[in-house]
Amino acid sequence: MPKVTLRPAAEDDAPAVAEIWQRGWSDGHLGNVPDALVAVRTPESFVLRTVEGLPHTTVAVIGTAVAGFVMVVDDEVEQVYVAAAHRGSGVAAVLLAEAERLVAAEGYREAWLAVAPGNARARRFYERQGWSDAGLFDYPAHTADGPMPVPCHRYVKAV
Repeated sequence: MPKVTLRPAAEDDAPAVAEIWQRGWSDGHLGNVPDALVAVRTPESFVLRTVEGLPHTTVAVIGTAVAGFVMVVDDEVEQVYVAAAHRGSGVAAVLLAEAERLVAAEGYREAWLAVAPGNARARRFYERQGWSDAGLFDYPAHTADGPMPVPCHRYVKAV
């Protein structure tokens, strides 16, 4: 595995984070979430959501490039994405471990995250990392028009 440095995201990281997020989201969600959600996940929406989420974002850096990121809010691991060039390199496991540490540092005993049912690659990854599928639920995906219910699996892990 390449040397990975973790640090809080900075404003200068926003373009890289937004690009990684948009590409990764498309890979894992197209065909797995309602068409109405896909319609509102425009490139601009990823930029806006990235900027809003920067205070909750940790980036993984390899060399001088952002290789991936994780967003953690309270006990939820909201986003975990790795640039396509670094998938399979161990970066995602480093980011997820950091997310678990952050959730525990806030005093929570359990972390959770949502995964689209058809995103088999992500589901296998979380299970390999010790997360458990706690069942189906409707995740309130954030949109400009308010929350949109999206069928997901809730994954949990004691931290």
